[in-house]
Amino acid sequence: MNKDFPRIMTLLRKERKLSQKQVAADLEVTQALLSHYENGKRECGLDFLVRAADYYNVSVDYLLGRSPMSNGGNVTEQQLPESTVAERYDGPISGAVTHLQKKLLTNSIEIIYTLLLKAKNSELSKAIGSFLALAVYRSFRMLYSAGKNNDENTFSIPAENVAGLTSAAMSVEDVKARSAARNGTEDERISTSRIEQEFPTQASALLSIVKTSEKTLGKFN
Repeated sequence: MNKDFPRIMTLLRKERKLSQKQVAADLEVTQALLSHYENGKRECGLDFLVRAADYYNVSVDYLLGRSPMSNGGNVTEQQLPESTVAERYDGPISGAVTHLQKKLLTNSIEIIYTLLLKAKNSELSKAIGSFLALAVYRSFRMLYSAGKNNDENTFSIPAENVAGLTSAAMSVEDVKARSAARNGTEDERISTSRIEQEFPTQASALLSIVKTSEKTLGKFN
């Protein structure tokens, strides 16, 4: 049974502020059957899947969790705006993969910071900023340690202590962020459809990272 379909069906209905009774009537099924679909207790047929996709104006691939975008598209390097962080490396395939990863991350961070500015929650912004900074620091230390000729004395924190200390510090910032989040924000509700509307050229980056990250985390869940 597809695990994404129940979650996405429920999400779409709630994002549009529709009742189960209304959606069930519109899709010509009983409310009890729709509830079973949304709870993952029953698997729908192809006919219902297509009707639901048309009803919510999304693709079947999106409903099934195969695409992070509601139109069923998948992220491509050419669709994402170029960042000014670094020159493109036109080398072997590994260089192309690295360039795509860079665009995914830089475009996603731009969305995050745009939303943070609208949120007007300084403590939340500070905690998330520190969390991201620590992730960058940890990534740089991993890259630096891979170079056999690099001198670890460049840093005040010994290489063997970096992983533990960074994880601890990021956990603290995570707690601070969740605490600040309880105060709410001045921004409107964040939804997948809103992300796609406000960031048409960048949304695929963030939504792709969300999808791949949850796939990775699902292995440990």
